[in-house]
Amino acid sequence: MPTLIELSDVESAALFAHTCGLDFVELNMNLPYLQVDTWNIAELQKISRKYGVYYTIHLDENLDPCDFNPYIGDGYIRTIEDVIRAAKELDVHILNMHLSRGVHFTLPDRKVYLYAEHVDRYMKRMRLFKSVCEDAIGSADIEICVENTDGYTPFQLGALDTLLESERFALTFDIGHNHSIGGGDEAVILARNAKLKHFHFHDAVGKKNHLALGDGEIDIGKYLEIANGNQARVVLETKTVDGILRSIDCLNALVD
Repeated sequence: MPTLIELSDVESAALFAHTCGLDFVELNMNLPYLQVDTWNIAELQKISRKYGVYYTIHLDENLDPCDFNPYIGDGYIRTIEDVIRAAKELDVHILNMHLSRGVHFTLPDRKVYLYAEHVDRYMKRMRLFKSVCEDAIGSADIEICVENTDGYTPFQLGALDTLLESERFALTFDIGHNHSIGGGDEAVILARNAKLKHFHFHDAVGKKNHLALGDGEIDIGKYLEIANGNQARVVLETKTVDGILRSIDCLNALVD
């Protein structure tokens, strides 16, 4: 399950996950109480043992090591190093991240992404990010899974394949995001199927997503089969307690 706004802390999330028979809680670093400098590692370990759940980590969606401002880009690189150190202590095996498109200029006839205009610098920073992550992870069993969001630009595809050259990087398939852009991410991800280790499951109707499973248009059984075939973890990425409960019912009906 993801971190839910309705549940005010990690312990309440872990209790809910345990009650529902779920295996893990995805700690979302967009939330102020889940910034790495405020984590009480011993307390998080205690909660994990108490409720029999483990953690994955969703990195800050704004994380962008390629930012043109070196203080910001280097700050994100320092952040990932800190998160990896914490992940080792918490026995976390999956970190989830987005690939930022950066800033764009809107012209009369198109959007111009600055990373596309300065792609050599962008790729240099992405290679640095990869190297820093590899060094920080070392021999630990940790993979950083890159999630699809709004389709892939050419420079994002270049970055994705550069990261996937490393054993420390893999893929997250968000089936709701894919549906909301007309299915355009699916071919990209399945062409790299050997790297597919993690899923975000939520239903969608058109561009409206993060619905409970069974409330939308997605063939959930199809993607459940792919996830099973890859022995991948699945986050039920609906945003409410009720959505989680109804998604569990939907999955149980499919399995039965």
